Amino acid sequence: MAATRKSAVRAPLTRERVLRAAQAIADDDGLDALTMRRLADDLGVEAMSIYHHLPNKDAILDGLVELAFTEIEDEVGGFHTEAAGAEWTRALRARVLGARRVLLIHRWVPVVLENRGVMVPTMARYVDGIVAIMRAGGLSFDLIHHSLHALGSRMYGFAQELTIDDGDGAPGGEDLVRMREFVPNLAAMLEDVVHDEPDSTLGWCDDQTEFEFGLDILIDGIEQRRAAEAREDAR
Repeated sequence: MAATRKSAVRAPLTRERVLRAAQAIADDDGLDALTMRRLADDLGVEAMSIYHHLPNKDAILDGLVELAFTEIEDEVGGFHTEAAGAEWTRALRARVLGARRVLLIHRWVPVVLENRGVMVPTMARYVDGIVAIMRAGGLSFDLIHHSLHALGSRMYGFAQELTIDDGDGAPGGEDLVRMREFVPNLAAMLEDVVHDEPDSTLGWCDDQTEFEFGLDILIDGIEQRRAAEAREDAR
């Protein structure tokens, strides 16, 4: 009787598989670790095989953004606007915070968005959904346009934060004494509001609280403008 031989069947190389492997590298070791050689090694293929699916590193980065916004769509339950209307502020807030949850897993996404400056299809659909939420809430296209500029990257779930909050801990000791001498108002503020958060991603400041605070101020301000426009139109 002939001996039976079992052989492992390698999963076919696909665009999805390449992007998932690239995403894992970026998540675990950062964007600097994402090279074609590393990606090929992790996939167990030759680098030339990857080029059949994604022609270069930029195409991989754009694909990663596309993948991230697909995950955002899953996280928020789709980019529909059924929950908008009069509740548009709540719907917008939930949409942005859903995006933020995904970006907190893939912390390299903001860097790619800034460096590439490309709006991939899933990202465009995300923005389209944001516009639809605002439109369902009664905002004019002009106000929506201004609002998108005001929200900036916060619309996607991230924002450039204050460098004064950066570092391993709140200022103290001699640092605080020097600050009191040269920047007394800033020193007084930092001394008053310090809140040590070991799990924070921005040093000693609770970045999630600050992100939501800023988002709420912006949404509240946009709603005030919408109400003012509605009153003006009613005259």
